[in-house]
Amino acid sequence: MQRRNFIRLVGGGVVVAATLPMTACSLSSAFPAQAVEAWKGPQDESDLRRRALAYAITAPNPHNLQPWLVDLRESGVITVLTDPQRVLPQTDPFGRQILIGHGAFLELLVMALAAQGTAAEVALWPQGELGADLKGWDRRPVARLTLKPGGLKDPLFAQVFNRHTPKSDYDPSRTVSADTLSALMASVNDKTLRVGGTVSAPDLPPLRELCWKSAQVEVLTPRTIMESIHLTRVGPAEILKHRDGISLNGLMVRALDALGQFDRNAPPTQGSQAYKAMMGRFEGHSNTSMGFVWLSGKNRRADQINAGRAYVRLQLKATELGVGVHPMSQALQEFPEMAPHYAQAHQLTLKRPVPMTPDDETLQMFCRLGYTGQAVPATPRRPLAAFVRT
Repeated sequence: MQRRNFIRLVGGGVVVAATLPMTACSLSSAFPAQAVEAWKGPQDESDLRRRALAYAITAPNPHNLQPWLVDLRESGVITVLTDPQRVLPQTDPFGRQILIGHGAFLELLVMALAAQGTAAEVALWPQGELGADLKGWDRRPVARLTLKPGGLKDPLFAQVFNRHTPKSDYDPSRTVSADTLSALMASVNDKTLRVGGTVSAPDLPPLRELCWKSAQVEVLTPRTIMESIHLTRVGPAEILKHRDGISLNGLMVRALDALGQFDRNAPPTQGSQAYKAMMGRFEGHSNTSMGFVWLSGKNRRADQINAGRAYVRLQLKATELGVGVHPMSQALQEFPEMAPHYAQAHQLTLKRPVPMTPDDETLQMFCRLGYTGQAVPATPRRPLAAFVRT
């Protein structure tokens, strides 16, 4: 196999000495086609439930863990469970964000069934809720869907395969209008939740600062940043092997990884290229936020599921409107070092103190708004068969 001795890193204009296989040196940063094939739809699936699930597996979820499982052994029923191995004990120690991801999955599943003329009667936690201790999580049902004739196609369903989360800087020259924010907020029709937001210029600096400071806490706390690093997939081979986690396929990071400068066994050293790239990404995301939208409600397990259902609808509406919605979840993470920023997030958005009980209003989602200058890529997904028990 022919080999290169040098790679020109187009984005940084740096030449890095390396000896890499030609197959590893493709200039394309696109994800492998097989890793994103889920976004083509159900293809030749003949079973109504599996066709609906082919849409649902594209749901947004924390760190792209795709933590859901489904049981199809009961005729006319879909039972949704969680995979207790796919959790984030450091940054999401109570599983709140994981269950928000389940809510997004559930909403897309219900929408996909309705699009096929099938209604779903949803029963949450039919065998009791999962507890606060992740170590005690088992595969009890999150929801049981009983299927029956009926169901009307939701207008937002047309955006399911167009919906992608923009994980890049926004265009600071393009403002988000108040009308666009209002349309986004109106997409949330769950009366148990409260939706808020702002695109007002005077409101943005403190919220941008919150994003940036809370991101620094996550990066500079070894155990929390290592949680992300362990879920980072670099290059086509790793991305295709796992199809989950944080996928990076840019030439710069692939070269750094090949040269041993992107250590997956330790936090990035301050001043290193990996550290600068990571910090620069979060700083750029924060400072180019052109607006914010958030969801709040009580904090019981059913409320977390409902927040996820509302969030994916908000993202689908954003896709329809052509505006980007990207969660900046660091300030909502419930580990001790984040506590000051968790409190500030509640004060800035809800004008309320930190919630003390599950019945207190809790900030469930906090997202930045803006416009990107390029198409947002689809995120890798594991194949449908990986989720289904039959």
